[in-house]
Amino acid sequence: MSGHSKWSTIKRKKGKEDAKRGNLFTRLIKEITVAARQGGGDPNSNPRLRTAMVSARSANMPNDNIERAIKKGTGELPGVSYEDVSYEGYGPGGVAILIECLTDNKNRTVSELRHILSKNGGRLAEMGSVSWVFDRKTLIGIDEKDVQDEEKLLEAAISAGADDMSNEDGVFEITAAPDHFADLVEALTEDGYEPVSAELTMIPRTMAKVEGKEAIQMLRLMERLEDSDEVQKVFANFDIDPEIMEEID
Repeated sequence: MSGHSKWSTIKRKKGKEDAKRGNLFTRLIKEITVAARQGGGDPNSNPRLRTAMVSARSANMPNDNIERAIKKGTGELPGVSYEDVSYEGYGPGGVAILIECLTDNKNRTVSELRHILSKNGGRLAEMGSVSWVFDRKTLIGIDEKDVQDEEKLLEAAISAGADDMSNEDGVFEITAAPDHFADLVEALTEDGYEPVSAELTMIPRTMAKVEGKEAIQMLRLMERLEDSDEVQKVFANFDIDPEIMEEID
């Protein structure tokens, strides 16, 4: 299981995602707005918008918020113009980090990222330095409490395009190619499964074992990056013992 997946599991247990729902909604609204601006407001002809809307609904975002974000993207309502930008870096212990942002000011964004990284044992790297470590994948989580028959869930997932399924700390994690995201979520929902998470993520091909003080520092760095308004998503290939992760407040 990827370091990012372990990190997500710990956050679910601690309820941090609920505490930061406003921050999550802000990120989703940015993505919907950019998707609509680039490809139009019809999700049937705009795959990126369709994917963003599925992610928003899986996070229980109200439809009114989604519609307003689309209208800001298409110009029917005033809104900020955001730009896609990604950064690569290294964390404590040589951990590879990939940071995805939507920003209206790249100078401000890179300055904040450089500050966060340098204060927490990391540094920015040249483009291409670490991106090869990751593969983009669909990742959908189904709570095992909502699954009566594991084999039936696996069959439904594979029929809808899934590549694999595993049980990680009480959550069935289903992976698939990125272009199967929306269809897979919709198919599972129609079969009666309610995802607890649904996202396009970056799964590492190789892992970096981090221990001791470097492990604590790496987890603090992840928290600081995810708390930043400049950041949409953070991916890392750390391998840290779950007991150490649990120590983080």
